Amino acid sequence: MGTKRSWEGQPVGLHVKSEMNTSESANSILSIFENFRSELDEHHDRRERIIKTSRDITALSKKIIFALQRVRATNAPIPPKIAKENQTRLEQITTLFTNIVPDLQGINAWRYRSISSGIQEYIEAIAFEHYLRTQTLITHGEVCARVPTGILVTEEDYLLGLFDLTGEMMRFAVLALSSGNASTSTSTETQTAETTKQLPHLSASQAGIVFDLRAMRASFEELTVPRKHNMLRDLLKKVEVMQNSVEKVERAAYGILVRGSERPSGWTPDLSVPVEVGVE
Repeated sequence: MGTKRSWEGQPVGLHVKSEMNTSESANSILSIFENFRSELDEHHDRRERIIKTSRDITALSKKIIFALQRVRATNAPIPPKIAKENQTRLEQITTLFTNIVPDLQGINAWRYRSISSGIQEYIEAIAFEHYLRTQTLITHGEVCARVPTGILVTEEDYLLGLFDLTGEMMRFAVLALSSGNASTSTSTETQTAETTKQLPHLSASQAGIVFDLRAMRASFEELTVPRKHNMLRDLLKKVEVMQNSVEKVERAAYGILVRGSERPSGWTPDLSVPVEVGVE
């Protein structure tokens, strides 16, 4: 019995099989693109969640910093009222970090570095709190211990967070310097039988802040970063800001030491003018 042929002279079975193959191929391609669409939708949703979380962490961290600027002593416990306020915010930040841990697993920890800005602001906040309590810098290990497991805190995040810390230390130092600029001490070298000359000086707490900021500047200026490193662009900007912050504190301290006895009560250093360095 011969093979049945179509009106075009082609075998009917081969024609039907060709149509089936074409249909299967089209369905396969559509399935691939549907998978791509699902992956892209998932990627954008994850990215938006991380960006929103980073912004929320940044906002809460700033509130912690603003509260800490009300502290007036270093190397001492944080006042209970401020500590209680900030503890609530720290718990909220921990919850935010925990919620996005599933989104930052494996390669995604490096893929979605939009969380980095929130991490850096958080580091700035807890580093400032740590400094006020202990007058020491928080370590990278201590930072990692204060975030949930699964949140990657890179060395770059840590360093850039400490750069931002110098700005908050500058604000704290200027307030500290302006609140106690009337301190004086007796100069035995200039004592006479008729008068005793009183010279302005910095308290131990005030001098400690100035010393710490200058030490941080010296350490930061020793950093070397490869030319093609992705941190280089941010680093150059932050170095300049850090140097300006330290210079403002130095100018305030010099103003107290050089002309402290002439300052009226409640005087605040003028930080609007640039630093002038004389060369002899």
